[in-house]
Amino acid sequence: MAVDQQEEKQQGQEQQDGKEQKEPKDDQKAEDADAKKKADPRRKRTIRFIILALIVVAAIVAIPVYAYYSVRESTDDAQVDGHVIPISPRVSGTVLDVLVNDNQPVRAGQELIKLDPADFQVSLQQAQAQLAGSQASTTESQQNVPITRVTTTSQVSSSSTQLQEAQAGAASAQQSINAARAALDSARGTVAEREANYVKALKDLARMKDLVDKDEISRQEYDAAVAASEANRAQVESAKAEVVQAERNIDVSIAELDQAKARVATAMVQRRQSEQVRAAQQAVTAARYKQAQATVQQRQADLSQAKLNIQYTFLKAPVDGVVSRKSAEPGMQLTAGQQVMALIPLDDIWITANFKETQLKQMRVGQKVEVEVDTYGSSHIYRAHVDSISAASGAKFSLLPPENATGNFVKVVQRVPVKIVLEPGENREHLLLPGMSVNPTVLLNSGSNNAS
Repeated sequence: MAVDQQEEKQQGQEQQDGKEQKEPKDDQKAEDADAKKKADPRRKRTIRFIILALIVVAAIVAIPVYAYYSVRESTDDAQVDGHVIPISPRVSGTVLDVLVNDNQPVRAGQELIKLDPADFQVSLQQAQAQLAGSQASTTESQQNVPITRVTTTSQVSSSSTQLQEAQAGAASAQQSINAARAALDSARGTVAEREANYVKALKDLARMKDLVDKDEISRQEYDAAVAASEANRAQVESAKAEVVQAERNIDVSIAELDQAKARVATAMVQRRQSEQVRAAQQAVTAARYKQAQATVQQRQADLSQAKLNIQYTFLKAPVDGVVSRKSAEPGMQLTAGQQVMALIPLDDIWITANFKETQLKQMRVGQKVEVEVDTYGSSHIYRAHVDSISAASGAKFSLLPPENATGNFVKVVQRVPVKIVLEPGENREHLLLPGMSVNPTVLLNSGSNNAS
């Protein structure tokens, strides 16, 4: 063992001595090489030329690359969007038949689901019967309008005639009073005249009596004077009786005038009441007619609604599209508004691209866009254009938007949704489906319809 260790030490010493001898030789070679390089100016020029050439080539390559990418903005945070039209019944009912399947293309107006129309047909018959009854009531009310007008007008005319007759009676009574008063005045004049004649006859009789006593006149003449005196007295009594009769006639005429005035007042009240009743009855009749017309319109609306409900038992496609998420089956009881399937119109799709806010500096509405779809790769590039830029970032529309005033603010680059619309005919084969991931590239140097 000791001998082996000693031999190993000797070998190690020899190797170390060999290295020490080689190192001066290597240093000498390096110094010789450096001297040769310094001594060779051609080599220096060659190296410089190569470096300059590399710089020129790099610049030649970098300039078009920069020019290409400096007028383009792209993002992989984008997808195809489209309308998802829910299909739901407008009336409640039982499904009789489902006429389409999932993923089936349909045309606008095509029937999708058929509901049981039996209940709605009964409602239609009821609406028809109610409409007929309302129309009959309307006809009756319409006929009552002219009848009421004639009747009330006749009542007013009759009351007016009675008023005129009462007024004529009052005028006649007034004339009777005037005539009675004139007769009274005449009778009083007659009384005065006859009393004067009677006084004269009495005086003549007194003178005749003296003459008869003296036998200056005949007895016959005296008897004639007595008879004349009695006749004058009788005439005075008769005239007084006429005065009394004239006074009674005045009282009777006054009473008749009072009665005539009462009849006038009564007739005026009756005419006023007739006019008021006429207006009220005509208004009531007209109102009933209008109410009947309104009822007819309501019944017509009910009938139209019943007809619509029968039409609503057929669920039809509102637009061209593809059926998706069908859940209706025959025998199901559906309620109004219950979604039973969805309709995807593949003719009306667009792309929603969420660009970083730092990418929007030169982006404008109308700029051209090249769209690469992950499903089909770069084999087919779709042509499109920028339709609009959202009025706020996507974070602002989130359920819990960030609140920077809380003190936990961390600045991040926001993303703003940009709506991109395909050019006409690009999706003619309907290969783009809502939800597909795409990579849109906006050509910033293209035309803009709304550049600012």
